[in-house]
Amino acid sequence: ADQVTVTLKDGRTFEGQVVGADPLTDIAVVQIKGENLPIVSLGDSEALQVGEWAIAIGNPLGLDNTVTTGIISAKGRSSSQVGSADKRVDFLQTDAAINPGNSGGPLLNVRGEVIGVNTAIIQNAQGLGFAIPISKAKVIAEQLIATGKVEHSYLGIQMVQLTEEIKDQLKESKNIQVAESEGILIIGVGNNSPAEQAGLKAGDVIKTINGEKITDPNKLQETVESTPIGTMLPLEVSRNGKSVDVEVKVGSFPTKQG
Repeated sequence: ADQVTVTLKDGRTFEGQVVGADPLTDIAVVQIKGENLPIVSLGDSEALQVGEWAIAIGNPLGLDNTVTTGIISAKGRSSSQVGSADKRVDFLQTDAAINPGNSGGPLLNVRGEVIGVNTAIIQNAQGLGFAIPISKAKVIAEQLIATGKVEHSYLGIQMVQLTEEIKDQLKESKNIQVAESEGILIIGVGNNSPAEQAGLKAGDVIKTINGEKITDPNKLQETVESTPIGTMLPLEVSRNGKSVDVEVKVGSFPTKQG
């Protein structure tokens, strides 16, 4: 948005300045200047347990200051599970009613502490709302405040968890035979990406990362995300049935910062 207006519950209106935005996590920081501004306390989303009470506040369908309650239904829902494969967030799932207009509102615990930022729903589903954990939002916000942008580590691959079903599909549709029975199958490599520069190819099966066996693409993503940009990341891949050691220099995700 080119212009942001912030209206408080007491009726005061402020012009907001967008300090920075991060498309990959769907988090932005907006600054307003005023006196006696109400603030919230931040909770610990890492310590949440499934079944805890959750309270959502927002502006659903234009109905301002709406409060709904529910529980934490699940933790660690991946972006692909939620239907936002382009994001880099493991979401909190709640059955507190969330509708269009709730996005950006807080998800609170029973102590009134913010544990998440409401952000997503699955269309035509009931009791399925998703929030960005406040621990993730806080880290992103701090980087935006400090530098106005966020850098995300990336390799530049498209990947799926290798299963017998995936192997059969590849054999039938593309006549590609994969010898491995488990691992992470690379199905695409970005042009001029760190992965391409390191020699990774579509059809490679990642077996280990940093010397540790890996079969879950989400875990690999977490490992890459936590690896500093510029670090050499060792991978063991299977290519045409043969083991190949590859070192990838972790790059910065090429995204336009808002």
